[in-house]
Amino acid sequence: MAVTIGVLALQGDFAEHLTALARLGIAAHEVRQPRDLAGIDGLIIPGGESTTIGRLLERTELLDVIRDLAQRGMPLWGTCAGLILLAREVTAETRARHQPLLGLLDIVVRRNAFGSQRESFECDLVVEPLGPPPLRAVFIRAPLIDAIGPGVAVLARLPDGRPVAVRQGSIIGTAFHPELTNDLRFHRWFCELAERATVHTV
Repeated sequence: MAVTIGVLALQGDFAEHLTALARLGIAAHEVRQPRDLAGIDGLIIPGGESTTIGRLLERTELLDVIRDLAQRGMPLWGTCAGLILLAREVTAETRARHQPLLGLLDIVVRRNAFGSQRESFECDLVVEPLGPPPLRAVFIRAPLIDAIGPGVAVLARLPDGRPVAVRQGSIIGTAFHPELTNDLRFHRWFCELAERATVHTV
């Protein structure tokens, strides 16, 4: 695929996403400043600490630039903390005092919904656009999607029915970490979305 993917590299597990993209033979680079967005066809926002990443997005003046690119149709994918940052709202009881959000997904999320690091877990998920077999999903201090707007499609649910992966147009959010497994299907699918998108940065 002739695409270039940016990976937000302000904090968190961005290196694992870069490794997954390299294994697919996809051109990718770290994004730390607005100028780093030049020439990319899609952007991944990794897991990490959502409050820290949000504040760094503000400090580096990336928040509005990323929001503008997404509104023009450039694909974005947020994993774990990235899902939180993409949401329009975080539940009041779990939101940090100052939590900047991109507000691009019409969802309400709950931070650390499954408990602390000790409550991390893995499970097999059926992810609609990936097809069989199920995807092994890794949840680490994961958020949970509490509410979904009418324009949001659910891509995957836990066995109890709770949604953990969603899509709204070209914006994707997952509560789990595909980059921490050897299964590259989610990264490949996101790159295919980026290849089909008509928006390119300059």
